[in-house]
Amino acid sequence: MKYHKQPTHIEVIGGRVNNLKNINVDIPLHKFVAISGLSGSGKSSLAMGILYSEGARRYLDSLAAYTKRRISQVGRAQVDEVKHIPSALALRQRPAIPGIRSTVGTVTEVFNILRLIFSRLGSPVCPNGHRISPTIKIAEAMDLTGDAMGRLTCPTCGVQFYAYSAEDFAFNSDGACQKCQGLGTVEQIDDSKIIADENLSLEKGAVATWQIPGRNWMWRIARELGVRTDIPYKKLNAKEKEIVLHGKERKVPIDLPTSTGRVYHLDALYENAYNAVANSRKTTKSERGLQRINSFYKFSTCPRCHGYRIDPSRWQQLVAGKNIVAAEQLTLDQLGHYMKEILAALPQNMYDLAKNLIDELMHQVKPLLKLGLDYLSLDRQASSLSTGELQRIQLGRTLRTETTGVLYVLDEPSVGLHPDNVAGLIEVFHELVNQGNSLVVVDHETAIINAADWVIEIGPGSGSQGGEIISQGIPQDIKHNDKSLIGPYLSGKAALLVRQRADADHIFDQGKVEFTVTDRFNLQNIHAQIPINRLTSVTGFSGAGKTTLILDSLIPALKAQNNHGQEWVKNLVNPGIKNIVSVDSSPVGKNQRSTVATYTDIMDNLRRLFAKQPLAKKLRYTAAHFSYNNKEGACPACNGTGVISLDIQYLPDMVETCSVCGGHRFNKDVLKVKWHNLSIADVLDYSVDDALKEGLFEEEPKINKTIRTLHDMGLGYLHLGESTPALSGGEAQRLKLTSHIHQRQKGTLFVFDEPTVGLHPQDVRTLLKVFQKLLDQKGTIITITHDLDIMANSDYMIDMGPRGGLQGGKIVASGTPVDISQKSASLTGKYLRKQFKLYQK
Repeated sequence: MKYHKQPTHIEVIGGRVNNLKNINVDIPLHKFVAISGLSGSGKSSLAMGILYSEGARRYLDSLAAYTKRRISQVGRAQVDEVKHIPSALALRQRPAIPGIRSTVGTVTEVFNILRLIFSRLGSPVCPNGHRISPTIKIAEAMDLTGDAMGRLTCPTCGVQFYAYSAEDFAFNSDGACQKCQGLGTVEQIDDSKIIADENLSLEKGAVATWQIPGRNWMWRIARELGVRTDIPYKKLNAKEKEIVLHGKERKVPIDLPTSTGRVYHLDALYENAYNAVANSRKTTKSERGLQRINSFYKFSTCPRCHGYRIDPSRWQQLVAGKNIVAAEQLTLDQLGHYMKEILAALPQNMYDLAKNLIDELMHQVKPLLKLGLDYLSLDRQASSLSTGELQRIQLGRTLRTETTGVLYVLDEPSVGLHPDNVAGLIEVFHELVNQGNSLVVVDHETAIINAADWVIEIGPGSGSQGGEIISQGIPQDIKHNDKSLIGPYLSGKAALLVRQRADADHIFDQGKVEFTVTDRFNLQNIHAQIPINRLTSVTGFSGAGKTTLILDSLIPALKAQNNHGQEWVKNLVNPGIKNIVSVDSSPVGKNQRSTVATYTDIMDNLRRLFAKQPLAKKLRYTAAHFSYNNKEGACPACNGTGVISLDIQYLPDMVETCSVCGGHRFNKDVLKVKWHNLSIADVLDYSVDDALKEGLFEEEPKINKTIRTLHDMGLGYLHLGESTPALSGGEAQRLKLTSHIHQRQKGTLFVFDEPTVGLHPQDVRTLLKVFQKLLDQKGTIITITHDLDIMANSDYMIDMGPRGGLQGGKIVASGTPVDISQKSASLTGKYLRKQFKLYQK
């Protein structure tokens, strides 16, 4: 029999996704391939837009039409041909943030097996309080059907009862606490927030909840009910206060004057101060509105389940001496020891069943241990996990399948990872390849690129200046390639320090913020100090307590300007921080309607500018006509989105450029209005750099100032009409800073959470220059970071650890970057020391 030679490469021919310039490239199969390039150069377009898109689409094409209809499908990529591509799986840069009902146990699916273990291997208690030892008969009873399922007879008293099933131990199902419905917390309106100021009258806004939109005339109804509304609230008598706070909900006839002077006679519904907020919460749909309403509530631990979510009626059932709550509090690392205890505690005839369940549980746990998540407990709320932790959980799910012949496409898997975690991640990558898979990783982490079998670099610039293959080869080749932008950072030839760090003896010359965290998660009596007008990096292992220290403790305490912000923050010393700007890497805007122009002040100024043009005045167009979010300006066919989505049954939904407006979003009449012979859509097609180069806004100082700021922040390649939700985390952070960069920042604290998400080392240098501008304006900066370049350029560091979870929660070292690099107790210092050595060669 003659065998054909197996293909060794995926061949991409004529790739044109986003800014890719008709590229041809070979991707080695069964290798670990890293794709590098500046932000916006086209890395994700190749990895996700072509390789994943085509790999996933072709796999789905093999399924039955009925099945395909029920799976979120991927459309055809803009590419002439892709040969020899395997089925593809992708792990995206920003996993969806889990809801409040999710825990580490549920998102890893480990809790599902644990519930089965408690149902099948548990020691139940009969209604008369007699404990029954675990037996194979109990396990068999759980597998019966109908009324016989789980029915047991107590050997002591003879009473018949039903044992708990796996669902009965689920806090999102039958096992939910009856008081809090499985949330672990209960909420109630905070009495202290109902009255804004007792010295004010009702007319002047004494009742805070009556300031909610739609309730700001409630005081007029109260007046009809006999309450004096023109005197301070504190002077009202008990009866009047009772009406305000707890008055009966009813219709009351009132005269309601409007701003135009007209008076409406109507039967208005009276809502007392408590009902106003409760009723408003039921009807409010907007996120901002709900946030405001929630500020009137206080959330406390459920008094029935004490925050454990599972109803106490389930706590009696034991497995190897632990109930379901105690088992859920175990960390992933502790589960292995507990499983051994379970096996040892059961009778011999249950061994095979127990071994089967335990092996399945450990099969799910082992990849997570390899990825350094040993410190996470099963009951940890999933929404509190960092992006890096969520990505590793995703990756752990993938690893345990032990597939072969699959193409894995990973987008920024190093996000949120300590350098020591990255080392473990690289081991996992090699394991995936050794299992017979192909791996493509989009990343800027030099350790990952150095460890790859093959590197493909896209550039040379961003946006329209990118989209070409500028170098490829093994890492050693890339280091010596003159065209490579990543090469100097792999070899250490680039400059490490790009700003003048403060002298070690003068770190605290401008003052310092001091505070103590007494008892919060894994932080116990931790005292920290942050120097004013300096760049401070808070570093440490994932789960060490960085977020708890800064975002969960310091920031709320400073916002409250006293120690009542968070009860676990004590001894706060604040020498002058008045404003706090917290900048995270969450997407900018919720949908494709959010663009660079709308997010900044550019769009508002453009709309006013076009409304001043002669034709606009003649047609009586206002600024509203020049917004694609208003019906006056939007294209009637696509409603201002620029695209039409077509549902074509058993094929993927097709997104096409709107044929009426050509993707310009505006209606044809609005586009007739010209400024410098350009329509508003033409202006939005400009990139920041092109607008600067052509001097487009030289006579419009407000717009020109924002354009120049975007350029200075390294975002010159972005188009004014570019959708912002698609920007990388680092790009999103810089965009959020545009309104702050040219203002005096004395008394302002900037807090950056993972500011280098999606940033090439060259972009990190740009970000550091942005930081320096904020410092020159007398601002103070805290970064929570794992980036060694940011650390090296910091004035001061607080390194937490020594590891994560229960093994963390301490300040291992603090001082200058050089100090930290010399501390043997600091795991971060070990990697920082290597970084200094690399760039000193």
